[in-house]
Amino acid sequence: MNADSKQKGGKILIVVVERDPHLRKLEQYFLEEAGYEVEFVDNGIAALARARELHPHLLISEILVPQMDGLSVCRALKSDPSTRSIRVLIFSILSAEALAMEAGADAYLRKPLNDIRLVESVEKLLGLRTDEEGGAHGTD
Repeated sequence: MNADSKQKGGKILIVVVERDPHLRKLEQYFLEEAGYEVEFVDNGIAALARARELHPHLLISEILVPQMDGLSVCRALKSDPSTRSIRVLIFSILSAEALAMEAGADAYLRKPLNDIRLVESVEKLLGLRTDEEGGAHGTD
């Protein structure tokens, strides 16, 4: 984890880019129940700005978000030395694991939302879960 990553209230910070308000509520509930601090943004440009400002431990993004798609956000974060260490999980309805990995994503998770898969993927990406316990990379 990046030593510069900020934690709100001592919790691990996750920035989520999700345009569906119903999924936002569910993601917030599942991630906060698992002990994470969650901040939502509406579009890719806002995601990039908040990631640069807050240096969260993890950014979760759908591919199809307004203003700057999730893959472009991922590429921008991974190409910038100051944000390269931010873990990126692409969480999408699209079958685009290969594109996500090419963009530099640390993991890809296919929708629909499954609370257990989401939390396990986050834990694995943050180094809180071992491979034997299950987890993230390319979960379809």
